[in-house]
Amino acid sequence: MSTKESGDVPVEEFRQQLRQLTDWIVEYRANIEKLPVAPAVTPGEITRALPSVPPNEGEAFDAIFADFKDIIVPGLLNWAHPEFLAYFGCTTTAPGVLGEIASAALNVNAMTWRTSPAATELETVVIDWLRQWLLLPAEWSGVVFDTASIGIMHALCAAREEAVPDARTLGVSGGPALRIYTSDQAHSSVEKAAIAIGVGEENVVRVPTDESFRMRVEKLRELIARDLSGGMRPLAVVATCGTTSTASVDPVNAIADVCHEYKIWLHIDAAYGGGLALLPEEGAITEGWARADSLIVNPHKMLFVPFDFSVLYLRDLERLRRVFTLVPEYLRGDTEEAERNYMDYGVPLGRRFRALKAWMVFRTFGREGIAARIREHMRLARLFGDWVSASRRWELSAPVSMGVVCFRAKRAPDDFNSRLVEEVNHSGRAYLTQTKLRGRTAIRLGLGNILTTENHVRAGWELICQTANKLAEKYAI
Repeated sequence: MSTKESGDVPVEEFRQQLRQLTDWIVEYRANIEKLPVAPAVTPGEITRALPSVPPNEGEAFDAIFADFKDIIVPGLLNWAHPEFLAYFGCTTTAPGVLGEIASAALNVNAMTWRTSPAATELETVVIDWLRQWLLLPAEWSGVVFDTASIGIMHALCAAREEAVPDARTLGVSGGPALRIYTSDQAHSSVEKAAIAIGVGEENVVRVPTDESFRMRVEKLRELIARDLSGGMRPLAVVATCGTTSTASVDPVNAIADVCHEYKIWLHIDAAYGGGLALLPEEGAITEGWARADSLIVNPHKMLFVPFDFSVLYLRDLERLRRVFTLVPEYLRGDTEEAERNYMDYGVPLGRRFRALKAWMVFRTFGREGIAARIREHMRLARLFGDWVSASRRWELSAPVSMGVVCFRAKRAPDDFNSRLVEEVNHSGRAYLTQTKLRGRTAIRLGLGNILTTENHVRAGWELICQTANKLAEKYAI
């Protein structure tokens, strides 16, 4: 394209480019298991393959697309690969891809109702659909963010405002130290939120857990009493339903009793485990949720919505609005006569039309379809756990929970288990992660990819065992 030309790419040209891209997407997803899971690249290799200066003249799509296929894609970790058995199932789905394409084409800013009537109202509808699936009371409502890390920051901001009513205008300096309590298995986003809202990382109190990696409520009570006697002010407790390492579930009802007694905000991190609420037989996961002040769930983890899509719920959403509503003059005309302007409920002013892809996924699969797929991933996790338990070489490091299995080689040093994960990942045939549990390295397998079948899990298990056999000779075990 000449630099003298103006306007967008001509319609017919764009049509052809879009066909090329969509054909590539379909083939990529259809044949993804033929690709290596992890790229065989070294740091800086992608950078060196790309021009170091930006283009002065426009380039043809064919050249751009060729570099995308030849340089970018080979340098990616394929999270959508059925042998990607790490982290949580941040899975790609066909309706989710369609939703992302449509959202990019529309490119609306869902900051106020007037700037995006349909986007705002669809977000409200999708949030309420999900609320019903989560069995939250009707008075609960929410707001869409990108990740749970951002959601918890907003929840703790609302908690801070109730504990220190002048915090929004005057800050939190000069008063007693505010304390946040969470288990020793909870996500690091709690500390990051404490840093962001001015509470401070050192005021996050990690509560010991039991043999199943669940928060010990008696220890929580002791720590709160200790801090109160020391002149500190308990701000919030963060209970987790689906911890990052083991997918353990804290005893929310008992924690809610403590929070009610001491008048402390209760936030539930159900970013991963929240999806279990769609299964009637797993209804115990929701016990105590209605007693909380806030809850976060990530449909991009268990509910098959492509990354990123996270929903923060509050028992009274206006508690969030009172902290963050701030209407500049240049938007004042956009905020009149609106039922809800989502920019009022958080830090972001500009907001993507994220609800569209979730709406497409929820309608395509329905609750029953989503639940069936979750059940299958849980079955595969239990099956893998059975293989571990039946083996003389391996042992479970934690109870199998949801789609997560933590295990390690018996009588093997930590370095052996770490090296095994590295060797498996380096092979390109599967991808795992590792964690520390009670001070010992554990191999962690996470299931949730919509493309993963029992055959993939079995192939992963065989690769793990083969790799262990090779390493055993080097370690003489």
